[in-house]
Amino acid sequence: MTVQVVLPGVLADLAGGVKHLDVDPAGETLADLLDALAERHPLLGRRLRDETGRVRRFVNVYVDGDDVRFAGGLATTVRDGAEVQVLPSIAGG
Repeated sequence: MTVQVVLPGVLADLAGGVKHLDVDPAGETLADLLDALAERHPLLGRRLRDETGRVRRFVNVYVDGDDVRFAGGLATTVRDGAEVQVLPSIAGG
């Protein structure tokens, strides 16, 4: 199974400058995908999840356009060929 992870420039720097990553998770959940991503890119993994393994509060994750906060969180199913977008929240005024 291969999933494409799309990163903005600020996070791509933590993955060697690559904005589109093909990741082969060991399982079928978002947690499995993030585990595989963190194994390949530890700095990126620490930026996406906190010490308890949860997605950080100011990181938004979308699986095929659906916000995972409303679709099961880390238990969200990630199918073969899915596109996962990771976006840090932007604040300011």
